[in-house]
Order: sequence, then C-alpha cells, then structure tokens
Amino acid sequence: MANTSSAKKNVRKMARKTAVNKARRSSVRTFLRRVEDAITAGDKTAATAALKDAEPAMMRAVSKGIFHKNTASRKISRLNKRVKAIG
Repeated sequence: MANTSSAKKNVRKMARKTAVNKARRSSVRTFLRRVEDAITAGDKTAATAALKDAEPAMMRAVSKGIFHKNTASRKISRLNKRVKAIG
C-alpha cells in the first residue's frame, strides 16, 4: 500500500482515471457492437449509419489514449470492408 501522501494521491487519481477510461472503452465497444449487429442482420443502411457513429467515437478514444491509433484504424477499416460487402 502507498506510504507517502503523494503516492496515496496518485492511487486516488489512478482510480478516477481508470473508471473514466473504462466507461469510455465500454461506450466505444457498444458503438462497435451496433455495427456488428447490423452486419449480422444484413441491413446495409443500418450498418452504414452505425459505422458513421462508431468511427468518430473510436477516434475520440484514440485521442484520449484509450486505444492505439493503428488499432482503431484497423478496426474501422475491417468494419468498413464488411459493411461494403453486404448486399
């Protein structure tokens, strides 16, 4: 356990940041899941709309340091490819 006051403060800060990051990551995963569900259902219009919502959310997470830039780009690219293949 933390001994110094600064170490205790850092523990508190980490707990807050972890909670925020967890919520943001969960939100992005929800956006991605909506795209996946639309792709599975075969609904191209819904999938395209969901992808348009998911892409900025994913890039926002990148700017906050939750995901690596290449990871986000890879996921968006693969989803885009799958959405285009519908129909």
